[in-house]
Formats: sequence, C-alpha cells, structure tokens
Amino acid sequence: MFTVGILTMSDKGSRGERVDVSGPTIRDVVTSVLECRVVKYEIVPDEKDIIAAKLAEWSDEGTVDVILTTGGTGLAARDVTPEATLSVIEKEVPGIPEAVRAGTLSKTPMAMLSRAVAGVRKKTLIINMPGSPKAVRECLEIIVPAIPHAVEIMKGVVTEHNNTK
Repeated sequence: MFTVGILTMSDKGSRGERVDVSGPTIRDVVTSVLECRVVKYEIVPDEKDIIAAKLAEWSDEGTVDVILTTGGTGLAARDVTPEATLSVIEKEVPGIPEAVRAGTLSKTPMAMLSRAVAGVRKKTLIINMPGSPKAVRECLEIIVPAIPHAVEIMKGVVTEHNNTK
C-alpha cells in the first residue's frame, strides 16, 4: 500500500466559490483500483509559489508517495502548475504526460494543448492532470497501471528487472 496526496489548483475553489469535483474524482478512482490511501488533500490558488511550496512540503515530509494534481495545465494566463512542478522536481518523467497526451488525443484534439508534466522529488512522484473530472478519469485510466511500479522503484523495492519474460 502506498500514500497519495491530491492537490487541486483553483482560484475560485480556494476561495470557496466553486466546489472541487476533480480532486474527489481522483480520490474515488485511485482508491477503487489501487491499494493506496489518500492522506493529503488541499485546494490552492493558481499561484506558482504557493503550488511549488505545497508540492515541496508534501514531498519533503516523506508521508506522500504520489502527488496527483488537477488544474492549471492549460494555456490560460493563470495556468502555472507545470512551471511550479518543474521548479521543485529533481527528475522529470516525461513518459507519463507523453502517454497521457497520446492516449487521450483520440478522445479530444484538445489533449495536445495540455502542458502537464510529471517528475520525482525525493521519493515522491508528482503527476499533473487537467482540471475537469472527465479529463482526470481519462488520464488516470492511462497512468494508474504504472503508478505502483513507479512507487516500488522509488522506495527501492524493485532494484532489478527480469528481462526473461
């Protein structure tokens, strides 16, 4: 079992002017298909420094194996989640957002507009996703199979790969 933090980026949500639907969607999907426990959940405004600080805090305290973010990955002026994430990660994992964009492009041409990134800070995997519940479900469908293996690698559980299969 591993631990998950869910961070929603939303100016209106952080002020209580909009109900977050995407964060709970992430929680529902991951807890229904993975052996994980959601231990952190927060809504923050679309502010690069606030987002970066929260990602660093959760990663550095060592209680969260995976942080799944929702929102702020598009082209709007206030969409700064990828920049915040890039400012705190130590290793980029480009295959995750590449797989998501490729896998969701058949569902919507808007997938090519996503600027989402993924990476590792300390032993925490951080993955950006769009802000809509539908997009979150579609992204999770693609990335969920790889998350447990990624966590095992970061924790040092898997150190060698068997190439005989």
